[in-house]
Amino acid sequence: MGSFDLIIENGLVFDGTGAPGRRQHVGVLEGRITALSDAPLPRGPRTRIVDAQGKWVTPGFIDLHTHYDAEVELNPGLGESVRHGVTTVTLGSCSLSLAIGTPEDLADQFCRVEAIPYDAVRTLLEKTKTWNTHAGYFEHLGRAPLGPNVASFAGHSALRAHVMGMARSLDRTVRATEAELRQMEALTTEALDAGYLGVSIQTLPWDKVGGTRELRSRPLPSTFAPWSEYRRLIRIVRERERVFQGVPNVSTKVNIVLFLAESLGWFRKTLKTTVISMMDTRATRGLHKLVGLLSRVVNTLGGDFRWQALPEPFDLWSDGIDLVVFEEFGAGAAALHLQDDETRSKLLSDPEYRAWFRKQWRSKLLPKVFHRDFNQSEILSAPDATLVGKSFAAVAKERGQDVVDTFLDLVAQHGKALRWYTVMANDRRAPLEEIVSHPDVLIGFSDAGAHLRNMAHYNFPLRLLRLVNEANKRGEPFMTVERAVHRVSGEIADWLGLDAGRLAVGKRADLVVVDPEKLGAQLDGAVEAPMSFFAGYQRLVNRNDGAVQCVLINGHEAVRDGELTAELGHARFGEVLRATNTPARASEAQPIAA
Repeated sequence: MGSFDLIIENGLVFDGTGAPGRRQHVGVLEGRITALSDAPLPRGPRTRIVDAQGKWVTPGFIDLHTHYDAEVELNPGLGESVRHGVTTVTLGSCSLSLAIGTPEDLADQFCRVEAIPYDAVRTLLEKTKTWNTHAGYFEHLGRAPLGPNVASFAGHSALRAHVMGMARSLDRTVRATEAELRQMEALTTEALDAGYLGVSIQTLPWDKVGGTRELRSRPLPSTFAPWSEYRRLIRIVRERERVFQGVPNVSTKVNIVLFLAESLGWFRKTLKTTVISMMDTRATRGLHKLVGLLSRVVNTLGGDFRWQALPEPFDLWSDGIDLVVFEEFGAGAAALHLQDDETRSKLLSDPEYRAWFRKQWRSKLLPKVFHRDFNQSEILSAPDATLVGKSFAAVAKERGQDVVDTFLDLVAQHGKALRWYTVMANDRRAPLEEIVSHPDVLIGFSDAGAHLRNMAHYNFPLRLLRLVNEANKRGEPFMTVERAVHRVSGEIADWLGLDAGRLAVGKRADLVVVDPEKLGAQLDGAVEAPMSFFAGYQRLVNRNDGAVQCVLINGHEAVRDGELTAELGHARFGEVLRATNTPARASEAQPIAA
């Protein structure tokens, strides 16, 4: 047997199939796994050794729902995901994509929705965007020094605006013509031919267009399409056995029935359908049980439907009122429409506006996802230091004031300098364990690369491993470690149709070495870190140093001894991964003797 570029010795190896872990040695040569052995492997003079004694060795984790579309252009290493063991990410979620469209149209669609600096993204696209086809976009990405591997959906908002023009795509009175529908079908076919995972759509009217045109604050183009338009594209996705990703109207929750129905395969091919999200929300306790029952029924009847879910509390940070959940109702969206701080402050101080805001905030009739309970808040920082550590409800009580008036007063006075925190969902352990165990769930929905000041879910695979590990230590197991590994690697890869998520001889060496003893409370922390490529913009990230010892991407060390390597983002580690009609299933590697 020849020597290896790298050997990972003595680790408990989980292969991503759901099989129990085995104490093995992993040999890597020229970017591929070339040995999985029970016996020690021969070392060459240049072989690097990673001692994984007491560690878990797993396939690289897969993040199936990110919005890294903009960041990958400026920061292709995507280190905030890679440092936590993510070796494959997907782009093109929620109908958004940078594959086709003008720089202005794409920046207007992308930046307000995903809370990303508008000027930086538009300037970037105007300077660098030389492609305008789905295949051309993949070719462009393939030339970048990618950190993780990248796959993508074709985004319907981008496609619709490209074909119809931005203004027509945002006009409720305008339907796409037959010629335009055929052009959308042709572009969808082109995308699937190029290896895109499928098509993503958006039906949630919260998500608004940004920019400075008169189109600002209209919902995204995809929300203006009738279901018949979606079906024209779904037909192609179904035939190719690819994936239909969608965002239902989570406020009303009614149109989820349409997504469930599309998945059914009666007299046609089953459609792989995935939507966000199964959560234990504070606003609607127990809803996760109902939606889980619905998907069980549909899948039993022949569907292939998957919820996306996070294995952790869904917590939110906000600078003043700059938080997507305020887009859920008209008064909140009206404030977010205003970009100038002074103008916004005047609106928030207006008595008529306040009455409107208060009425909608407390309405029992308007559907909601956000709990809208100011008791469930904590002020983290403000120019007035006496506010820090208190809830808005506590401040209102001190002032003898209505809590909504207190909130609006503070935001009008301090604007974005008022930073506060709340938890929206998944704050109870037992329901969370139930959610991540559900057979119709895919673990993901990190939104990595978006909501930069509001969320930090980059390390969600580690949080699932911790949730499982802690339950096992308590003597209250609900999932095995091997199943948890499978849920964030092989299961996602198989369902998406990607050749990833497996440790097997001959496969790409995408793998992670995790220290289970370091899966502790530090995983919950979120800190602010500057984004040098976005002019130092401060975003929330996770830091759990020591939990991940080593990350390999195509055999390249992206994390070494717990630290990102200097080559990440400069040398090409990852590849553009293309979907296949049939999920790639690696055969289980047989142990070889040294």
